[in-house]
Amino acid sequence: MTTAVLSLGSNLGDRLAHLRAAVRLLGGAVTAVSRVYETPPWGDDAQPPYLNAVLIVEDASATARHWLERAQACESAGGRVRDPDRRFGPRTLDVDVIAVRDTDGTPVTSDDPDLTLPHPRAHLRAFVLRPWLDVDPDAVLIGHGPVAALLDAPETAADLAAMSPRPDLSLESTK
Repeated sequence: MTTAVLSLGSNLGDRLAHLRAAVRLLGGAVTAVSRVYETPPWGDDAQPPYLNAVLIVEDASATARHWLERAQACESAGGRVRDPDRRFGPRTLDVDVIAVRDTDGTPVTSDDPDLTLPHPRAHLRAFVLRPWLDVDPDAVLIGHGPVAALLDAPETAADLAAMSPRPDLSLESTK
């Protein structure tokens, strides 16, 4: 069994519906769902704001590669179109694999260009770290330390201050 942390984001179309669709597609693998946050776009201010959330997912037979494939399937179902010339462009749905742990809790690491684990920029992204704390207050990002401490770092402080919790919006887990 592996447990994975998945980050969800959407800033095109019905943003909440895109996030909810990803939760539905992941089905019974979803064990925890964070609050929803509205965040300014990262890397390109000339686009709409995002809705972001984090999921914890578990599966008895899943590998890290399996979680990447499931994330990409969610994106495809959500109409995601990748523009190689616009890395931080708007998207209907973005699902990133942030971290994966084996059954015994050992962090899975990978240098594969298609699946780098832990996610190479997660420690800089308040829109990943803040919702992650909702579902795992003791979370640790391997190689970087406790997630709560990462949110105190100057690199994430401005982004954290710009985030808005959206208590009027929620995602439903199937468990």
